[in-house]
Amino acid sequence: MIKPTRKILSAVAVFMICALLWSCSSSHQHSTFKNVDRGKWVGTWATAPQLVEPNNMPPQPGLNNNTIRQVVRVSIGGKKLRLRFSNAFSKEPVTMKSVTVAVTKEGSVIDPSTQQILKFNGTEAVTMSPSGEVYSDPLNFTLAPGSTLAITIYFGNTSPTTTGHPGSRTTSYILADNQIGSVDFSGAVTTDHWYVINGIDVMADAESFAIAALGNSITDGRGSGTNKQNRWTDILSQRLLNNKDTKNIGVLNLGIGGNCVLRGGLGPTALNRFDRDILSQSSVKWLLILEGINDIGA
Repeated sequence: MIKPTRKILSAVAVFMICALLWSCSSSHQHSTFKNVDRGKWVGTWATAPQLVEPNNMPPQPGLNNNTIRQVVRVSIGGKKLRLRFSNAFSKEPVTMKSVTVAVTKEGSVIDPSTQQILKFNGTEAVTMSPSGEVYSDPLNFTLAPGSTLAITIYFGNTSPTTTGHPGSRTTSYILADNQIGSVDFSGAVTTDHWYVINGIDVMADAESFAIAALGNSITDGRGSGTNKQNRWTDILSQRLLNNKDTKNIGVLNLGIGGNCVLRGGLGPTALNRFDRDILSQSSVKWLLILEGINDIGA
């Protein structure tokens, strides 16, 4: 029988304390939202950012002054959304000249009638500082529960150190130059990684909340099929959506393949990323933790 070490027990204690403090602060936050706005931001999709390893960098022609289309599956829907972008692990600024969202049809093809341009403080272009992040302005957009959304970014100058999420299990499409309005990215260079996209919130009622899943490759999607959207978190989300009593609960996947709780592994450890990846999410009420096997294995 493996006896728990003092460090592992300390890590568990930290998580429990964080969860307790977070629950108290969230209750206050939710009551404030309810009284002031009758609605609140709730996370419908998220991914954990990390420094992209050399073998997972964007293939040629790369992101610099080019366009990428990335596809994500959301959980709960809504009529208004905002997006979060991360430059957390980049050492130089990253400029996004134009960003659009649209409902997908198949592969890289979007429904052009749904495509809208995001704004950042009222302007189309935005530059993220090194180690920074940005939220888009709120956008009126009909987002169906469980649907797939295409996020298309036309970049300006980018950083040689890139922030992203290698374990997307979803194909992204890169075209040279400004292709922000293209309906179909046929002929694009493809890569099964995400870059700079970090989260999506929807405006929801006071009774809506989200579940955050903190984990390693099992949570990230190991064993699921590329573009199948069948990670266990996707399956959980669909089961919640199918139940009238839980259809207002979002599911956020914050898994990183190879991740450790205490030290080593891939990406920042669970302890080091807890504030950014979990506590910063919008209206999270529950936390699922599936971590530790990489700590034991190492």
